[in-house]
Amino acid sequence: MSLSSPTRIGIFALLAILMAATRLHHFGALPDASWAVFFLAGFYLRGSLRWAFPTLMALAVVVDYLVITGQGLNFWTHYCVSPAYWFLLPAYLSLTLGGAWLNKRYHGLGVRELGLLAGSAFVSISVCYLISNGSFYWLSEVVSEPSFAGWMKNLSDWYLPYLRTTGLYLGVAAAIHAAAAMTLRALGAVGEHHTAKH
Repeated sequence: MSLSSPTRIGIFALLAILMAATRLHHFGALPDASWAVFFLAGFYLRGSLRWAFPTLMALAVVVDYLVITGQGLNFWTHYCVSPAYWFLLPAYLSLTLGGAWLNKRYHGLGVRELGLLAGSAFVSISVCYLISNGSFYWLSEVVSEPSFAGWMKNLSDWYLPYLRTTGLYLGVAAAIHAAAAMTLRALGAVGEHHTAKH
């Protein structure tokens, strides 16, 4: 799927706004869309990831900094910014690569593409969760006595909510994508019909 530069920049801007708006209020009424944003960046911005991925990563860190310091806390000593915080880089990269993988196999709207979306989203969300949650559980000082049983309990508490939230955002994005593709197809057919009459 090839997109023009203005379209890619517009999509990047929308994704950045969505991430900033929802990440600022991580547990607000609208859940954090960061995971979905990185997956969608991989899908829509595959040819621009050299600048898009690091820019989105920097935005995520800036938003985290603003949220933590806005509460009067020191960013560098906050429990979220343990050595595990830096594992967000490979975690988010796994989402981006999942989206890019899907892009390479996308040939238009179809049942096959829906299956590929579900599969690539499930795998990349799961890998992201294992990296981000696993590193936090095993490397953070918040967990005083880490154990495999404790990690499995943590997994059972948090994995499904992250999977569900990201899946919902991706479902909305897929519906918008399908509506836009069908609209563009219909407009193209109308344009061809109008040209043929003249």
